[in-house]
Amino acid sequence: MQSPAGSAVRDVLNAWNPIGVIEHGVPADEYDCLIAPLLRRLAAGADAAGIAAFLRAELAGHFGLDPDPLDPDPDPLGVDAVATRLAALGR
Repeated sequence: MQSPAGSAVRDVLNAWNPIGVIEHGVPADEYDCLIAPLLRRLAAGADAAGIAAFLRAELAGHFGLDPDPLDPDPDPLGVDAVATRLAALGR
C-alpha cells in the first residue's frame, strides 16, 4: 500500500503516461519505479527543473525514450509540465 504522497505521484505519472501504455491495459504500476526517487527529491526540496532533469534521464535511460533533437518542440514529451505538477506536490 502506498502513502498518500506516493499515490499522488503515481496519479500524475499515469495521467502523463509518457510511453503510452496505460490505456492499453498495462498495470497501473508501470511507472512505480519512479515514485520513490521522486518522493526523495520532493522531500529534499527539489524544484521543477531538478525533477525535469531526473525525468528526462529516466525516460532516456530506463524507458528508452530520447526525443528527436530535430523536433521543433523543445519538450515533446511534456516533461516540464509534469515536473511542475510534481514539484507542487512537495510544497
